[in-house]
Amino acid sequence: MSRTADIQIDPRGYRFGALVTLAVVLAALVVGANAAGLLIMAVLTAMFVPGATVGPQVTLQSWLFRTLVRPRIGRPSETESFRPPRFAQQMGLAMAAAGLILGLAGADVGFYVFAALVAIASFLNGVFGFCAGCEIYLMVKRATTKAA
Repeated sequence: MSRTADIQIDPRGYRFGALVTLAVVLAALVVGANAAGLLIMAVLTAMFVPGATVGPQVTLQSWLFRTLVRPRIGRPSETESFRPPRFAQQMGLAMAAAGLILGLAGADVGFYVFAALVAIASFLNGVFGFCAGCEIYLMVKRATTKAA
């Protein structure tokens, strides 16, 4: 069994992270598919890398949550595996990178479409607690896991 098999995270942390992501992607959408908007999208893409490679527990958003929010709200009543949110971070990375690449290539519509997808997913997670990437991860896991 790998060392990462037992990592549990506070689900409130990745919901907070989704709100941070939402603020950044909305800034990119408002600024537009110009140099400043592409810079914001590049920052957003970079923000996804630690969460996509290691897990959401190592992101800037997670650090902000642990430092600023969690001391005020206390320990969680339950924790969750980091794996579904890490998959969601991988999806976010792919969408943000696609928007950035398309924007750099001059395909402004692609920039807006992929930024909007990140915004929608972040909104659903941050506001309603619905993590689309987590749900996709669980559906794939159920479909590919053999019954005992």
